[in-house]
Amino acid sequence: MTAQIDLFEQLIQENVYTLSDITKSIAYVSVAGNDYNHYLATNGSLQGFPSFIASVVKQTTTNLIQLQSLGFKRIVVGGLQPLGCLPQATAQTSFQSCNSTFNDLVTLHNNLLNQSVTKLNLESNYHNTFTILDIFDGFKSVLNHPSSHNIKERLKPCCFRVSSEYNCGSVDENNVKKYLVCENPESTFFWDRLHPTQTGWNAVYSELEKKDLYKILY
Repeated sequence: MTAQIDLFEQLIQENVYTLSDITKSIAYVSVAGNDYNHYLATNGSLQGFPSFIASVVKQTTTNLIQLQSLGFKRIVVGGLQPLGCLPQATAQTSFQSCNSTFNDLVTLHNNLLNQSVTKLNLESNYHNTFTILDIFDGFKSVLNHPSSHNIKERLKPCCFRVSSEYNCGSVDENNVKKYLVCENPESTFFWDRLHPTQTGWNAVYSELEKKDLYKILY
């Protein structure tokens, strides 16, 4: 993310964006969980997870300050979604229940982020510069009441691999598909092991629109 912001700053220096563009815009910062997936993929321990989370939030805070220094008056940072409810985590229970351990770690991330953003706002000349978009609550609202959004399959992905060596979208050397797709993607919340379907995101958006988005946009 830091590298992306540096590239964005370069565009400002090259007058691709003006200061007026920046001050009239809302910056959205997304920390979606790739850092934590990489941590687990490189054999990071559960015991070391809390300190790693603290380091991710600390760097995110540095990034928020950098964006503010570029001239943004409104900066929104997304909270982390319930990673324990992603199909890659729920597969262990045949997509029946979320992983509470992972969700507890997500709660730690979101709490630390809330504390950091509160502190930034207190130190800012504009006390509402930084806002958190509660993605976690949006996801949980939909997953706890899927039928209210016409969702029939809340944890099982629509597109899934035929074996562990493949992913959704994989083909073999003969271009034979190594994945299966459900008949009604519009009735499922998750598309693959990590990402919601269009229906899923629409449902989350409708929940966010009721509370957080209204505060941000108006």
